[in-house]
Amino acid sequence: MRHAPEIVLSENDRNSLQSWSRSRTIEKRASERATIILKAASGMTNKEIAAEMKIREASVSMWRSRFVQLGLSGLDDKHRSGKPPVYGEDIEERVLSVLDKNPPKGFGKWNGPLIAEILGDVSEHKVWRVLKKHGISLERKHSWCVSTDPEFAAKAADIVGIYLNPPENGIVICVDEKPAIQALARAQGWLQLPNGKAITGFNHEYKRNGTTTLFAALEITTGLVKANHYKRRRRVEFLDFMNRVIEDYPKQQLHVVLDNLSTHKPKRDMWLARHKNVTFHYTPTHASWLNQVEVWFSILQKKSLSGTSFNSIQELRDHITAFIEAYNENAEPFQWTKNVVYKKELKAKVKKI
Repeated sequence: MRHAPEIVLSENDRNSLQSWSRSRTIEKRASERATIILKAASGMTNKEIAAEMKIREASVSMWRSRFVQLGLSGLDDKHRSGKPPVYGEDIEERVLSVLDKNPPKGFGKWNGPLIAEILGDVSEHKVWRVLKKHGISLERKHSWCVSTDPEFAAKAADIVGIYLNPPENGIVICVDEKPAIQALARAQGWLQLPNGKAITGFNHEYKRNGTTTLFAALEITTGLVKANHYKRRRRVEFLDFMNRVIEDYPKQQLHVVLDNLSTHKPKRDMWLARHKNVTFHYTPTHASWLNQVEVWFSILQKKSLSGTSFNSIQELRDHITAFIEAYNENAEPFQWTKNVVYKKELKAKVKKI
């Protein structure tokens, strides 16, 4: 009969094994192997150890033999090569090279299943993993508007300059209009679900009750907004609104930031000649984002107009007026900051208004 190899522990090995067997932070299998060796060193047979620990006798024999041969390192798991790779090292290059080509006729853009179909021997899941690794999103859209104004730098510097350093004894306001705001009467209410719960929301059906145009002026040092409603946005409405605005600043120099809309320009010299305290500052073409009132229009859309329902144009106008009054109670100026460049990422990030 074969006898199990005798185990004699050094003081260091015994201390290590006892520490492992009592530890609650290491893996259970490591603690179990240490216990096997300690019991074997105490003179217990493999059969006795297996019965006491309720494990297979073959497992006890294996760990006992490996400890005798390799010491404490013999209790570690053997390295396993794992499942052989399904795809070669060139798979990423193959997937990415497809994106450099035009999609097949009839398709507007590439997608995961289409790329997998073109490659033939690559699964859709592998395609998505490669795209994710390289941070490529086939559905994300990027849009941009590049100004072609030859005087872009001068105009932008002029506007940013008066934002950051308003003229002494002068007021800077940003003026623009939000046209064709629709008064939509949406079908809405409560819906009872089969499980007894009730939800509220909108039906896809709605009735159009006309549109209105909102002219707004934002004072950059206070954040206060002055606005008025009109049916259209012609030169007549623009000048009427400007007459209302300047009433609040009869003896002050007024600097007005405007975009290049045609209604802001025709015959303006005649109006400016009568109001010598007013100076117009035009944003570069395709750069209306330099006008701070555009930021306020976004706030209006998000907090007041999205998802609302109106039965008439007057109801819509009253709703907007009520929002402006509430907004002005806690109005604050927008804070403009310079570019923050992170060299590690090799790109500039702009803290938006």
